[in-house]
Amino acid sequence: MKKIITGITTAMLFAAVVSCSGPKKITEQEVAKAAVDAPVDELAEQKQKEFEYYFVEALKQKMFGNPQTAIQMLSTCLELDPNSSAAMYELANIHAVNNDLTSASLLLEKAISINPDNKWYKLLLAQIYQKARKFSESADLYDQLLLKEPDNLEYIYMKAALLASAERYDEAIDAYNKMEKETGVHEQISVAKQQIYVATGQIDKAFAEIQKLIDSDPTEAKYYGLLADLYQSQGDSENALKNYKKIQELDPGNGFVHFSLANYYLENGDLEKSFEETKEGFKSESVDIQTKLQLYMMLTSARTSLSEDQQEELIQILLEHHPDEALVYTIYAENLLKKNELAKARVQLLKALDIERNDYVVWERLMFIDNDLQDWEGLYKHTSDIIDLFPNQPQGYFFKAIACVQLEKFEETVDLVDEGLIYVVQNPQLKANFLMLKGEALYKQKSKEEAFKLFDKAVEIDPENYLTLNNYAYYLSVDGRNLDKAERMSGKVVERFPDNSTYLDTHAWVLFKKGDYKLAKFYMESAIKNGGDENPTLLEHYGDILFKLEKHDEAISYWERAKTSGGDSEVLLRKIQEGKYIEDPNE
Repeated sequence: MKKIITGITTAMLFAAVVSCSGPKKITEQEVAKAAVDAPVDELAEQKQKEFEYYFVEALKQKMFGNPQTAIQMLSTCLELDPNSSAAMYELANIHAVNNDLTSASLLLEKAISINPDNKWYKLLLAQIYQKARKFSESADLYDQLLLKEPDNLEYIYMKAALLASAERYDEAIDAYNKMEKETGVHEQISVAKQQIYVATGQIDKAFAEIQKLIDSDPTEAKYYGLLADLYQSQGDSENALKNYKKIQELDPGNGFVHFSLANYYLENGDLEKSFEETKEGFKSESVDIQTKLQLYMMLTSARTSLSEDQQEELIQILLEHHPDEALVYTIYAENLLKKNELAKARVQLLKALDIERNDYVVWERLMFIDNDLQDWEGLYKHTSDIIDLFPNQPQGYFFKAIACVQLEKFEETVDLVDEGLIYVVQNPQLKANFLMLKGEALYKQKSKEEAFKLFDKAVEIDPENYLTLNNYAYYLSVDGRNLDKAERMSGKVVERFPDNSTYLDTHAWVLFKKGDYKLAKFYMESAIKNGGDENPTLLEHYGDILFKLEKHDEAISYWERAKTSGGDSEVLLRKIQEGKYIEDPNE
């Protein structure tokens, strides 16, 4: 050990000297020249200096967070001195951090063979064996360490725990007993021994271990909980309940016992009592909020039988007892979202943000809800707050740009896209979406050529962006240009989403503009069947197609349905009044 420390110290002094003029790289030619010109002793000294230089530089690179560079330098150290256990140890340490347990093990095994008295090598190898689930080998290393430090309780405990994991139960019990002689009765030891006795079917001994804890301190309530859990695991419900009740006698304010009782009643099929105890635990001031929230998440998973009303009841208890916890409102929002109550969920998220304003995840959730509700004013307001709070997050700019398009703030849309794109890194889908929105805004501002260039670029960046493909195809159809290209794009979209009424309408309208009225009729009928039967635009388009197929009465009927469903454009009213198709200049 002294030799290693001395070597490192010398190396550090050497590094300090050379660092005054900057680190000098030793070339292969210089090494070769030194080997020819120098006597044997000088050659060995030169090699030692070179080793020390690389070793210290490796430690520095490791400290600076450059593990690959450190690995290269330590490998050079081992080329210079193949028996350097210190270099092997440092290299193994890096491999262990990188989860390369095999390489780390091989290096440490060799380091120990060279320097068997170094305990740090053995401790690291024991940890690596444990991580690799080589529990016996790890336990044997602690055995070797105990030869040098027989009274080290940490080594004894680790050896016992590893022996238990290796299922060398008798040896593990012996190790725990040895430790117990030094420490006296200890909860951690007794519980570990109890678990071994249960695993080996020695139930009487398992009970004896817990009873020993109780005898050591009869006023400690949690020991009765351990005893109750053990009785419950053995099917003795009567004694389990007796000991749970004992906890309440000793510690009336113990909220955790309610959860134990809830589990007890659940396992015994009494769901009503189980839920009552759960509620009492949620009301308890002695139980921390994190425990309650974790339990709530577990209870509301798919594997449990809590009803929606019971979930609501637990949430209301949490709100009553923890009104200043933002996470409670967030969980309530998630509960509401499961029931598709978007507006109510948004109210709860806003309450959470009143408490904790800097939670970006909650803000992002809010954006999606605003978008789903098509509340463009709300989305505009909330994204303005997000951009103020998180100016480097591109999603805020993107959703605000969506709101601006819907609110016809087209100039602001262009500015938002240009600013938001600055923060898009390695996300081609988002970049394409930004370009699509800018194209939408420019198209609405009559800058059609520039808009189509942006649509082309968006599709080039993300060829599977179906929203861009759909919108681009629609605008081409409206302008009556590149209709074959529009048909290919909209056809690709409906192939992927054959039940989407909006996409089906676009494809039908492209075909209409191409004069393929029969095929347009087929797709428009599919659009109406898939949720478009009350959409005034789709109904009007279907009427247009029917008129072109000379089904004039049916066409007028669908135009009237479009009006009844909310259609109020001047062109639609003229179609109904004049009983003929009139081309809309906006389509």
